[in-house]
Amino acid sequence: MRARSKPPISRRQALLLGGLGIAGTATGGAGLIWTLTTREPPVTGSELIQPPELRSNNGQLQVRLEAAPGQILLAGRQAAALGYNGGIPGPTLRVQAGDVLKIRLVNNLDQPTNLHVHGLHVSPEDNGDNVFISVDPGNTFDYEYKLPEDHPPGVYWYHPHHHGMVADQIFAGLFGAIIVENVEPIEVSTERVLVISDTTLDGLGNIVAVPAMERMMGREGELILVNGQSNPQFSARPRQRERWRIINTCVSRYLRLQVDEGQLQLLGIDSGRLPTPENVDRLLLLPGNRADLLISIPAGDSVLRAFYQRRGRAPGMTGRESGARNNPADRPDGFALATLHVSGEPVASLTAPTTQKGLGDLRSAPIAARREIVMAGGGMGMMRFTINGNEFNRDRTDTTVAAGNVEEWTLTNTSPMDHPFHLHVWPMQIIEENGQVANTTIWRDVVNVPANGSVKVRVAFNDFRGRSVYHCHILDHEDLGMMGTIEVR
Repeated sequence: MRARSKPPISRRQALLLGGLGIAGTATGGAGLIWTLTTREPPVTGSELIQPPELRSNNGQLQVRLEAAPGQILLAGRQAAALGYNGGIPGPTLRVQAGDVLKIRLVNNLDQPTNLHVHGLHVSPEDNGDNVFISVDPGNTFDYEYKLPEDHPPGVYWYHPHHHGMVADQIFAGLFGAIIVENVEPIEVSTERVLVISDTTLDGLGNIVAVPAMERMMGREGELILVNGQSNPQFSARPRQRERWRIINTCVSRYLRLQVDEGQLQLLGIDSGRLPTPENVDRLLLLPGNRADLLISIPAGDSVLRAFYQRRGRAPGMTGRESGARNNPADRPDGFALATLHVSGEPVASLTAPTTQKGLGDLRSAPIAARREIVMAGGGMGMMRFTINGNEFNRDRTDTTVAAGNVEEWTLTNTSPMDHPFHLHVWPMQIIEENGQVANTTIWRDVVNVPANGSVKVRVAFNDFRGRSVYHCHILDHEDLGMMGTIEVR
């Protein structure tokens, strides 16, 4: 770790922060600075912008990511936010199976942070996907991730994972995409990375501080953005086949996605691959989920929409859940995420994708151990979120697993709201949901556990040893304690 000096705050900035009383409150002490302006509505209809891309070469990608506050364009307006390398989202990192990904994380926030490569099957030890690392303000840390030679292709993402600060830092803009390329490329006319996020700005353009009750439910921002833009637009020709890599980076929001008219074909969700593309009309993405899609462009314009997904209520609350308040997607026709304009001559048909290799099937595998993971959320006036009765403690090991074993976990939710469960490093195969046995091979790294329900999953603890975590991916709940530690020996 190496210390870096930070530019001093000017006298004018210090007076402004002191006079407004917002120093260190906008995103949990992230040190955001804003000027006195009138809040303006989001700018819609601008051309869709792709995040900058960094590609591996000769088996390696070396990246410098600087996490820092700044005035960053959000929804077409300047906002006091956090970004990687000055943008929201951060750069898209493109790698291949077998590559080494090296990331130098530079912390120019005024609070600790770190980095999690969500969904990647890489070591959790040392300077790998180690969420127990803390990078202090002004310091740097060099991460190194070695992808296995058979790492599944697909879309992944990176974000902070410093306990107690995760939701605030992501809500303020710290996230970006990772693409693991197919060994055999899929023929498409265009590929688009669509990073969906939500946030809320106050009247001065700052990311809002979130009240305790909204954290109990899990915050949902009033702005829903694609690549930091509000309903951006892009163009295509009829019958054009595109590949869309969609990431739900929202802190708490479930996304039910639909495209008017266009035919969606699902290649996979998370690291799970389908043997052949599957036609879908609507698609549910939990916080942290990713979808890899082909879309056949119809004649005429089309809209990518998000529909509101109710996910229960916080303990002690009655009536309509707080998450629906001022919710832009809570309307019958959903919320327009992006608009596609189609014109010109139709394009020629492209070759059908070849069969994809999946992650295998654990339904007939011998089971070394069976466990129950019980998630419980809050109580009357209590901000307590637990797994198996315990709040997170980084010094306690909650689950110990023998390397190479296959285990079956029953994920039980005793609360009246859904909890999306995420296990780092090792993907999960869904075996049973609320008593319904899965009749297909379904792999996820974020699994929805419905209110007062349960899900059975199987996990093969292959390839890596070390300590990692599992948690609710409503990130407010994780920060409030709904996380456990696991050690594979």
